[in-house]
Amino acid sequence: MPAHVVTPPSLGRSFVPNLWDIVALVLIVGVMALVVYGGEQINVPLSALDNPAVSLDPWNLPEYALRTTLRMLTAIACSLLFTLVYATVAAKSRRAEMVLIPLLDILQSVPILGFLTFTVVFFMSLFPGRVLGAELACVFAIFTSQAWNMTFSMYQSIRNVPKDLEEASRSFHLSAWQRFWRLDVPFAMPGLIWNTMMSMSGGWFFVVASEAITVGNSTVTLPGVGSYVALAIQQRDLAAIGYALLTMLLVIIAYDQLLFRPIVAWANKFRFEQTSSGNEPTSWVLDLFRRTRALRALSVPFDAVTHSISNWQFRMPWRWPRGVAPKWLSRLLDVLWVLGIGVGAFYVGWRIYGQLSETLAFADVLNAVGLGLITLTRVVVLIALASLIWVPIGVWIGLRPKLAERVQPIAQFLAAFPANLAFPIFVVGIVQYGLNPDIWLSPLMILGTQWYILFNVIAGASAFPNDLREAASSFHLRGWRWWVKVVLPGIFPYYITGAITASGGSWNASIVAEVASWGQTQLQATGLGAYIAGATVSGDFPRVVLGITVMCVTVTLFNRLFWRPLHAFGERRLRLG
Repeated sequence: MPAHVVTPPSLGRSFVPNLWDIVALVLIVGVMALVVYGGEQINVPLSALDNPAVSLDPWNLPEYALRTTLRMLTAIACSLLFTLVYATVAAKSRRAEMVLIPLLDILQSVPILGFLTFTVVFFMSLFPGRVLGAELACVFAIFTSQAWNMTFSMYQSIRNVPKDLEEASRSFHLSAWQRFWRLDVPFAMPGLIWNTMMSMSGGWFFVVASEAITVGNSTVTLPGVGSYVALAIQQRDLAAIGYALLTMLLVIIAYDQLLFRPIVAWANKFRFEQTSSGNEPTSWVLDLFRRTRALRALSVPFDAVTHSISNWQFRMPWRWPRGVAPKWLSRLLDVLWVLGIGVGAFYVGWRIYGQLSETLAFADVLNAVGLGLITLTRVVVLIALASLIWVPIGVWIGLRPKLAERVQPIAQFLAAFPANLAFPIFVVGIVQYGLNPDIWLSPLMILGTQWYILFNVIAGASAFPNDLREAASSFHLRGWRWWVKVVLPGIFPYYITGAITASGGSWNASIVAEVASWGQTQLQATGLGAYIAGATVSGDFPRVVLGITVMCVTVTLFNRLFWRPLHAFGERRLRLG
């Protein structure tokens, strides 16, 4: 029998396309064509956005959906890059953490209107007279609604890497670069993916505000689903709102099937466990590409490049090598670092005080602080109620991968549901029955942000090691003991991440939720969000700055005094390994 020594049959057949290659190629070409078409629309003169730039004709919704989705995908890519750098530096460097984490608390509490106020002119000046400048301003606004919870998720995961895995990485003499790609990123992957899905949905929540760019006395309205919804609310067109909801549902199902579900199925291999899981998530798109022949062969060079990059012996300067820096020098650097932070914070505070003291009195500050405490009370009550509801549901879903697959697109749609679309129900109901807006507008604050808790709990339960579940079963832990001794400690770090981001998101959403309108009817609740929204509409810049400053300080103090101690407790007492 002749020996096959020249060209093995498997290698010869590997370059011959099969039916799955054709189907996969059609999908790839179709997606690329849509991306190219959408890209062509952003490189036109600004004057091409004729008034009205948006029409309520439902036949325009496919194009609007494409443009909105491309903006959100661009923002999510920028958010992922930001997350990998920011979260890693904050988790690896103690001195950087002292600045970056409080700064992240502040950034997630700054309302999207605050970012638009200071960044629109910058992006518009980069490409004067072109739609691209407005598109970049819109993408940045969506980025601010996506990046923070992804960063918190990865930071929490890196800080909670099991100690035995850390010891294994040291025994293999992995460099910081190799450890990052071989340990930190894989361990953070389950939580990061679920938070990326949440961020994508969070972009929908604020897309209504981000697609209307105000420059001076004029407003540039970018065609998209968000601007379509804003126009439908303004004209009280319930049919148009229904078309927008249907479009959002179809788009979410599309990118769930084509993007997120394949990633979830692929990332299942990064779960930290010693025994295999009985039910693994599946994806028809991932199975399709795995069955291709020519495309998989063409991807071999790319795999080789990524493998070689992850194996670089690049030493990342996170800290002094052990034994090099004397203790007195380290303490001196700590003192200088803290002094530098203090001087910088004092300078910024002094400049803000100087700007505000020219037009505002101390009574205005007290008024803003009082309104901030009212909004804080709403946030605390809503987060507590959301936790009682969604933690048990999230655990139940996360421990059942098949169920998580079915729930995933539904949860994404609910998370993407803009609070603006609920305005008709709340406004009409409050007016009809004479209800108190201070109470009944409050649920709008948690409408989109409660899903941060659900998604993070699902991520924590999905990443819960199967061997620990089997150990609990062998010890016959049931009922309340199973929750207290097994599941709740296991998902606690994930829950804290979700609760922190939900809390910050609720503050951000208060700008929209505390002032609800439907046509000419407008209701307003008492709170800091309504204060900032009113100051923004009236163009009262000092009060906008005052409101945002009070919001940032309140959120930062609350996180420092409440959430961060809980986060440290989870790292210290509830860490796997």
